Amino acid sequence: MTSLINAKHLRPASGPRGLVPRRPTRRLVIVVRADPVICGHSVEARNLAETALLRGYDDVRIVSWPVDRLRETGLPLKPLDSISPYSPGITVERPAPVGDYKVPDGRYHAGIVGRLVELFTDGVPTVAMALYLSPHAFAIAEARRIAESTGLPCRVTTIAEAVGSDVTNIVRSCVAEGRLGPAAAVLSTFLSFDVCVAVSDYTKEVVVAAAAEVDTRLGTRFAAECAERVAISYPAMDTRAYLDLDPAEVDARLAARGLRRGEYVLFLSRLTTAKGVDDLIEGYAASRTRERMPLVIAGNGPEAHYLHAVAAESGAGDSIVFAHDVDDAEKPFLMAGSAAYVLPSKPCPDFTETFGIALAEKMLAGGGPVITTRTGGIGEAVGDCALTIGVHDPVGIRDSLDRAVLDTPPDQLQAWELRARTHALQFDRAQVFDRLFARLEEQEPVAEALG
Repeated sequence: MTSLINAKHLRPASGPRGLVPRRPTRRLVIVVRADPVICGHSVEARNLAETALLRGYDDVRIVSWPVDRLRETGLPLKPLDSISPYSPGITVERPAPVGDYKVPDGRYHAGIVGRLVELFTDGVPTVAMALYLSPHAFAIAEARRIAESTGLPCRVTTIAEAVGSDVTNIVRSCVAEGRLGPAAAVLSTFLSFDVCVAVSDYTKEVVVAAAAEVDTRLGTRFAAECAERVAISYPAMDTRAYLDLDPAEVDARLAARGLRRGEYVLFLSRLTTAKGVDDLIEGYAASRTRERMPLVIAGNGPEAHYLHAVAAESGAGDSIVFAHDVDDAEKPFLMAGSAAYVLPSKPCPDFTETFGIALAEKMLAGGGPVITTRTGGIGEAVGDCALTIGVHDPVGIRDSLDRAVLDTPPDQLQAWELRARTHALQFDRAQVFDRLFARLEEQEPVAEALG
């Protein structure tokens, strides 16, 4: 069984045959819902992959799903032509399904597992990382078991990263429905990895609490093991994209949208109920800030039409601007130019913020203060560098907006901005990568795997 060789892993040969394969020496495989899915963990996969190249990995693979399958799920996707190219040395693979229509979803899983088996059995020391436990950790665990059973060289070390929806969408719902087998499968698979991490302390608490519910029903010991073994690894961010922005380019980008630096309030995230945009519209409509500057709501999502209606009925519709076409390249400039950035997230049955990547990005970019809640892991993202309000709190939004925009002296705003940026720098992708992969060195199998 051999692994497919990507064209970028070929080098010129002296003989007439032209190109011969160059054998990689260290490989990182990340299994994730990769670009073009709009979500923080797709961005994190890119950041970890790019950093791996700088840390000596000469073959980095992001293994994901065929684009047509992602479209069928209804996940939010970027236009394919808007995705920035990955650096040479990074290959995005989307294995084709195995089987026909008689095997509906399992054939996609089988395609990924089969490709991972090929990558795991060519003798290259490999670190395999799952972002999301289900189905990505399941695919890696199954592929590793199969690879080891073949008798072929298999030098693989594994990392699994849990996010809140791994638990809220699967473990909690299964426990509530009395379906304890699937809940135990997620937790057992997670703990089978060499390194287990969660994206925030909040996420770890959710995992441990859900595991305790399973233990109570089954007599297992998942909670104790999760509490002992699960470490924290915050999402990896490309801080360079938000630092030292050219003021002239900031102004030019804003002018293209009819905006001026420091003269608008910004929301930039997915347009969903959990992001609290309806509360923001109500709070902004009641504020004195409304008389001074517009509210820009940037992003897209399933609640877009509903929020347009909320804005129209708020009495402040003429001062609210929707921008549904903001791409990754424009995002830092909009953040840097805002007088305040508001993300009033609130817990919902199907989603709770497990960290708050956009908030940390805003603090890196500069501009006015962040106004947010303490929902989920947001407190870890912002520290003491944000104005925090309660959930479902339009009055708090109103008062915080007026304080940030109208009542705080410029020197205090500047000091706040510098402190926020310092806090957010800890999430730089190189630092996150180094802390995470240092945990591998504590594992006995890694000494042999990495050489």
